[in-house]
Amino acid sequence: MRKIVVSMWTTIDGFVAGPRDEMDWLLIDDQVLTYERKLVEGAGSLLLGRITHADFAGHWPQAAQDPDETEEMRAYARRVDIMKKIVVSASGNIAVWQNTRRLERVDPDEIIELKRGHGGDIVVYGSLEVIRCLVELGLVDEFHLLMHPTFLREGKALFGVGGPPQRLELLSAEPFTSGVILLKYQVADRVPPSS
Repeated sequence: MRKIVVSMWTTIDGFVAGPRDEMDWLLIDDQVLTYERKLVEGAGSLLLGRITHADFAGHWPQAAQDPDETEEMRAYARRVDIMKKIVVSASGNIAVWQNTRRLERVDPDEIIELKRGHGGDIVVYGSLEVIRCLVELGLVDEFHLLMHPTFLREGKALFGVGGPPQRLELLSAEPFTSGVILLKYQVADRVPPSS
């Protein structure tokens, strides 16, 4: 069965963006790009929310052909452009992008069918509401967190409030020269509630 892998850039205090979506704290170097390229090369599909899908559709097809981009970035962009994309959108108002299919909502039966499909793993980028739904349904298999040596004190948190705790098991930790640490976790058992 295919895995659902959430790949997210975070701060050490668990934010994925500032309060107004600021991401000027990102440290993107060759090691980060190599990780991202290898991730999508081994994956079969992207699972995205409507806004992330629109952002990607407006950027990656052009970046794949942009001579001003590095070859590493163009290789990543070419792979993302041709991958199967699954976009979650209740409205159906989605960007035009090749190989895109729409799900009206995060339906557990549909997601399990996707996981049973052929091809590589399903990667989720951005799309906080989609991630939170998948987490609530227990459908995420791995988290790949690119933890940046920054704390924001406020912003958009990866995980919402409420719901039971979730225990993760560390698969690997890889420090990059930029100070970013790639932490790969698999989902373990739920943490028992405290009495």
